[in-house]
Order: sequence, then C-alpha cells, then structure tokens
Amino acid sequence: MTQRSRMRFSAVSVFAVVGALALGMIASGPANAAISKTTLVVGMSADLDFLDPAATMDNAQWKITYPCYQRLVEYNGASTDVVPGLASAWRISRDHLTYTFTIKSGQKFSDGTAVTAKAVQYTFERMLKVAKGPADNFTSIASVRANGLKTVVFVLNQVSPQFLYTLAGNYGGIVNPTTASKAVSGDNGQAYLADHTAGSGAYVLTEWKKGQYLKLEQNKFYGGKKPVLETVLFKIVGDASSQRLQLGKGEIDIAEGITSDQYAAVAKEDGNTVINKPSLTVDIMYINSGKGNVALKNKLVRQAISYALDYEGIMAATQAGNATQMNGPIPDGMWGQDPKGFQYTTNVTKAKALLAQAGVSNLSLDLVYSARKSWWATEAQLIQANLAKAGITVNLKLTEYATARQLIDAGTFDLCLGTWSPDYADPSMFMNFWFDSGNFGLAGNRSFYSNPAVDKLIRSAASITDQKKRTALYIQAQKIVVEEAAYGYLYQMNYRLALRTDVKGFVYNPMIEQIYNLETMYKA
Repeated sequence: MTQRSRMRFSAVSVFAVVGALALGMIASGPANAAISKTTLVVGMSADLDFLDPAATMDNAQWKITYPCYQRLVEYNGASTDVVPGLASAWRISRDHLTYTFTIKSGQKFSDGTAVTAKAVQYTFERMLKVAKGPADNFTSIASVRANGLKTVVFVLNQVSPQFLYTLAGNYGGIVNPTTASKAVSGDNGQAYLADHTAGSGAYVLTEWKKGQYLKLEQNKFYGGKKPVLETVLFKIVGDASSQRLQLGKGEIDIAEGITSDQYAAVAKEDGNTVINKPSLTVDIMYINSGKGNVALKNKLVRQAISYALDYEGIMAATQAGNATQMNGPIPDGMWGQDPKGFQYTTNVTKAKALLAQAGVSNLSLDLVYSARKSWWATEAQLIQANLAKAGITVNLKLTEYATARQLIDAGTFDLCLGTWSPDYADPSMFMNFWFDSGNFGLAGNRSFYSNPAVDKLIRSAASITDQKKRTALYIQAQKIVVEEAAYGYLYQMNYRLALRTDVKGFVYNPMIEQIYNLETMYKA
C-alpha cells in the first residue's frame, strides 16, 4: 500500500515498531536470532506492480493476493483437484449450463463485513467490467446472480468443462463490495485494489513500502482455522547472491531468487533445504508458420529445426538438468497427455535431409528473446549453434520484454522463446490456446499455426464434459501438432525453492506455483 494508506496511519505506532523490529532483525545477523517463530520472511527478486485480482495474471502478484482472498473452490493440497472453499457445496444442472453454489456461514471480509452471495455476484460482474486478462477465462458466463444471502447462481452461455477449475485461480478471489465506493473516474476500484487487499482470506496486506517489502498480517475476522504465522514479510532482495547469503545467515526464511547453478551448493549448506518438484511450466520455442519466413510454412522445415535441437544440452546448460524433455504440448502431470507421444531426438543428419527434401538451403531465421528469463540468452545461443550444424543461420534478436510481446502479437518474427504455465487444471490451457486458429498472437497461438482438422478436434474437446472423450480428442490433436512440429517442444521445468529447514508445512501445488499455503505453514 502507499504512504497514504489508511491502515498505516490508523495504526502507525504499532506498524512502525513491529516493522522496524522485524526489518532490523532481518538486516543484522546477531539480531536475527530474535525473529519470532510466528514471522516468515520471504526474499523475492523484484517489487510488484498491482494486486487487483480482476487485473493481474502474474503468479508473482498472486503470492500476495492468494492468501488474502477466498475462492468458491480451492485446490486440494498438492492435487489439481478442487474441493469446497468459500462454497460449502454446489450443484450442476444436467445440461452443464447452470452452477449453483452455497456460501459457507460465518465468513467475513477483513473489515468485518459478512461474505454473502451478493459479494460473489459483485466480484464476477466487476471482473467482466474491468475486462482485463482474468476476464478472458470467464467468457462463458452469461449471468451471475445472488439468490438470497447464501446462494449464488452462474448461468453459462456454453458448456465449459473447465469452469470449476477456473474458479480456483487467483482471479476467483471474492472481493468485498465496499470497494465500489473506492472507484475513481469509473475505474471500478482498480486504483484502490492495485495496492490494497479486500478479501476474506487468512491474511490482509497491511503495509507496502515500495522497493523494500510488503507485509501481510492475520485477518482477525477470518472464518477458518487461525494460522500459526502472524506476520509474513516479503522482502525485496534483487541480487541472487545476496539472497543466498541472507538465507545462509537465517536473515530470510525463503529465497526465491536462487539461480540454477546455485541450488546444489545451497542444498548442502547447514540449515538450508531445497524443494525440487516437477512443475507444469514449459519452455518452448514459437515457430511462426503463419507470418514468419515463408520456409516455415513447410512442416519439413519445422521438423528439421526440431531434429537439429540438442535438448539434453539445452536442459543441462539452462536448468542444470532439472527439467524433462517434452513429448508434446501437454506436460507430464496434466490429464489428457498422450502417454505414447512422439519425442524428437537430436539428429542433425536427419535435419539436413529434411531441409534437402523441402528444397530449402541457405535458410536464415531471426530468433527473438528477452531478458525476462535469466536463461534465455544461453538458450538462444545454444539454439543458434544447434541449427548452424544443420545449415540454418540464426540471427539473435534480444529485445525488451514489452517489445517481444508486441512482436509476438503482431506475428513479426520467425522464432521466439517463451514459457507457459496453465491458469487452471485443464488441457485446454495448452491445446486450445496454442493451436486454435482463432487465437493468434498473445491470445495463445504464438506460432500462428493453422490446421482445420486440429481446430475441429480441440473445439469439440472443449465443448463436452466427458473426460475420456475429451482425452481421446486431445490425443488425436497432439499427434498432428507434434508431427507437424508446430512449436519447438523444449522442456518441462522443475520447480525449485530454497528455504530454511525450520520452515515446515509448505505444500507445493503446480497449479498455483510461487504461491505459499501460509494458512498451514509454520516454523519449528
């Protein structure tokens, strides 16, 4: 929150003392021993932008907002399944177009206001009015209405098999309707919620000192079990080496910015531990077959590129081997993956033969990447060297992240590096976003790939609810898009996190990566 924060001024003496003590203990080694077991300090690499659940699509922001809001349904521990959250129960109509939820009793927002069905209605109507990234996940909502205090009814305009899963995302966080009074110039409260929270979760944002830290404290009106952690400080430590040093000294409890080459050493240091789990995040290369170099329209050329890549070498150099080569667009761990999916292997001889078969020689391609990911520069150089062995010249184009996004949306590139992680636990997040010819550009289909047969398969899969039938359709589509090398399917990343050994209870869920289950974490 800003310096004008009402909360900071209303309790300035308390926050000043607690904040000074906590930050003082963080800053010095000897004093650190006095840090309370009920305070968790997380070292993060950069400050955040804004926190409005109706506007942000960034997991970095979600680590703050997720514990401050409740959702109708929640992910079940480490599982991608959903269970009751703010809703105690729900029922779905036979035509799968009407969802009726019952709100739990005794739930209150952080200002003591009761959570009602009207609050749910307000949240989703507001999101659709704001019309930013999160709203794209709810285009199937025709209407949402409160039916009394505890019942809310969603009517969909089309069958949406992933609807329940979307509700478990950060954007499903129920917002206090009192924020309507904070609206400025018709912004639906966006300016206010950019640096405040207004939810019914276990925590509330009480202070945000830009460039230094954000502080969460317990929501005294929380309707669930009281957490052990009373205060959570997200301390901004931009330098990876500084994070490692502070973790070793116990000045921070969690270090988010450890680089790939540091994890092995950090894990061996006394008092530290490293979590290493498969994630659903993938690193891919967009191969622009629609608007890029005309040679890329030929699947033989795209196949040649795929065979020329040294997957093992790329994973070793960029992720220290903590990754798994993809065998198609759907990552391991997500239902709908083709268990017998074809996987490209490094074969330069075959790559050259495919180029000859396509009648292509002296091919020169531009590879766009940004500094958004620390490993992309290395990855780009390796791809350049890999394709050179097959006779393809790659010109590296390092751009600002914002510029790269503009190029992707316009389709003015040949090759481009990217990562992708699902917003909800459904294969449509990969298959329909990546391959539907109606989603060109930043909407998802960043290779500008088009195949009417694939469109038919994935659209059919997204319009029915039978999971077995959906899986069969998606597997058919996967076989086509892999054979046609629509993307460079590089690798599925591991999630790694360095923390002190006395931090207990952390549960990693690949659907909400970078988000902590603060409600059940504690320090031994």
